[in-house]
Amino acid sequence: MASAPAAAAPAPEARSGWLNRLKTGLRKTGTSIQAAFVNAKIDEDLYEELESALLMADAGVKATQYLLDDLRQRVKANMATDASQVKVLLAEAIADLLKPLEKPLVIGEFTPTVIMVAGVNGAGKTTSIGKLTKHLANEGCSVLLAAADTFRAAAREQLGVWADRNTVEIISQEGGDPSAVSFDAVNAGRARGRDVVLIDTAGRLPTQLHLMDELKKIRRVIGKADNTAPHEVLLVIDGNTGQNALAQVRAFDDALGLTGLIVTKLDGTAKGGVLCAIAREKPIPVYFVGVGEKLEDLETFDAREFAQALLG
Repeated sequence: MASAPAAAAPAPEARSGWLNRLKTGLRKTGTSIQAAFVNAKIDEDLYEELESALLMADAGVKATQYLLDDLRQRVKANMATDASQVKVLLAEAIADLLKPLEKPLVIGEFTPTVIMVAGVNGAGKTTSIGKLTKHLANEGCSVLLAAADTFRAAAREQLGVWADRNTVEIISQEGGDPSAVSFDAVNAGRARGRDVVLIDTAGRLPTQLHLMDELKKIRRVIGKADNTAPHEVLLVIDGNTGQNALAQVRAFDDALGLTGLIVTKLDGTAKGGVLCAIAREKPIPVYFVGVGEKLEDLETFDAREFAQALLG
């Protein structure tokens, strides 16, 4: 079967509603950056204000320096004369920095497409899996869920609620071995002709080495059920955790070889600049961003939209 993006472009009016929600979610970050441009002249004070605002927005030292160097060149090349032009140029610089993170999740190259989802407890992993299931179902994909977070009964129940809400089947074992659940799910997905098998793994802190080893084992066992799998290894990160999110991306990538990210909770308190840090230091694709709890609050990542939302 030919590969096809899992997400068709939504209708313009739906996307514009999404952009408004994203702007609201990034307001905290955006306000501090936008404030630097109020009654500003193009001088060193402006660049210093922007440096502080970007660092406060969790863009990190490397990405902040990169953006300011890029911005200075753009200001010179465009012969900008007032702060409003600089603001537009900064939005373009951020969009260009984030562009490599923009990549659609492709379903259909393998049947089933096996997606392993990891993340620390509290990042919104199970909720994101529910939203992703809905998203995939909307695109006509049949989904099988695997509750491989077997240590937390609540996680299994939570995933079960999402399965019911999305009317999809779930493979689950009370107190079962996470690797065994994952293995069974891949085989069941193939036997039942499912397009996607989504595997929810237990929340892990990257400092808990024995638990990270278990995630590696799950990955290996999935490969025994299907030697091409997992086809995607996604990490869910909480947009509120700032530079800690970058540390998580590094640790999980070292352990599992990440193929994509889902950034959650960009809901008003988050400092969205962390995506700039990821783009500069660990450019793993961001497949989806989430701004709230509702099913429709998860959407495909668009670099230019994100930059626009950030700068208002």
